[in-house]
Amino acid sequence: MTDWSSLVVPGVRDLEPLDVEATVAAVRALGRREQSAKLDWNENLFGPLPGVLDAVAHELANASLYPIALYDEFRTEVASHIGTDAARVVPAHGMQSLIGTVASAFVRPGDNVVVPAVTFYLYRLACAARGAAVHTAPMRGYELDLEALLAKAHEVDAKLVWICDPNNPTATVLATPEWEAFVSALPEGCVAVVDEAYADFLPPERRARRERHVEEGRRVVLLRSFSKLYGLAGLRLGYAVVDEPIARALAVLEEPFNVNGPALAAGIASVRASDAAAARRAEVAAARELLVQGLHEAGAEPLPSQVGFVLARVDVDDVELAGALGDAGILVRSGTGLGLPGHVRIAVPPPAVVKRVTGALDRALRALRG
Repeated sequence: MTDWSSLVVPGVRDLEPLDVEATVAAVRALGRREQSAKLDWNENLFGPLPGVLDAVAHELANASLYPIALYDEFRTEVASHIGTDAARVVPAHGMQSLIGTVASAFVRPGDNVVVPAVTFYLYRLACAARGAAVHTAPMRGYELDLEALLAKAHEVDAKLVWICDPNNPTATVLATPEWEAFVSALPEGCVAVVDEAYADFLPPERRARRERHVEEGRRVVLLRSFSKLYGLAGLRLGYAVVDEPIARALAVLEEPFNVNGPALAAGIASVRASDAAAARRAEVAAARELLVQGLHEAGAEPLPSQVGFVLARVDVDDVELAGALGDAGILVRSGTGLGLPGHVRIAVPPPAVVKRVTGALDRALRALRG
């Protein structure tokens, strides 16, 4: 019998993967119910923007061909949409792929990286799998503490600092002046990797325009996703915005034309639908307000959010609460698994679903309080 543990590299061998089987089991159980709501993975239940699925269907006719021209068109459309050059846009099949590719491009065994204490888990996992030492910086309440991240980066001579803005799972948003001071004070040789998966939910005037830092040659790597506001999680589409030398490095690590044609077509249609995207942003915001109101009425304490999910404090065991809601056909994320015991994270559903979710939450909280 082969001893695989002796062959797998230590960085991977010593880590625990996501419990996929538990997730699959929960989804299968949900599928057996007539009325259910899957709100645990921050998926967009409003669906893709109008016209996007038509673009996907049209592109399926080209499934036998590599998406060479479409890949270039996607880069051009995204670059025009965000106001940069297409040479700085690197498509990828989802944010998780981008995180792994960036880690491979920058991290060597023995390097140091810094992550916030409460943020998306994959930054830590991807870097540790590549042999890095991962250091944690404390939060400022629910907010990222950029001063603490900066101090830790200097202390350990970090190669990467990971920033999620807006942050998952706390939904907090960095202030632009604070970000400007942070990026100006990075240690020499340290790169700030900024995950902006949820930034599309923000009003345009609230967004940090970090593309200009990339254009100035600052040590900033931007990662973006079509899974959230644009509702394309099933197509696994994202992109990086980076300086051109880094774009070439990422291209070495990714296979040529690494995103499938229907996903690229969906991305192109999405960025062209700017009016529909603005309307969807407002639609989600209105539903979020209904959800927040319902959470308050149920006795939970929702925290401020401008994105497609809400984090709420609860006065019962969050794991038990998530289990009780699951039994009622509603999946939410318990805070314990996110480093926030006593909280639950809930994706914003359409208004027709909000009342059902908050009603079930109210009943579950009452039952658990005895």
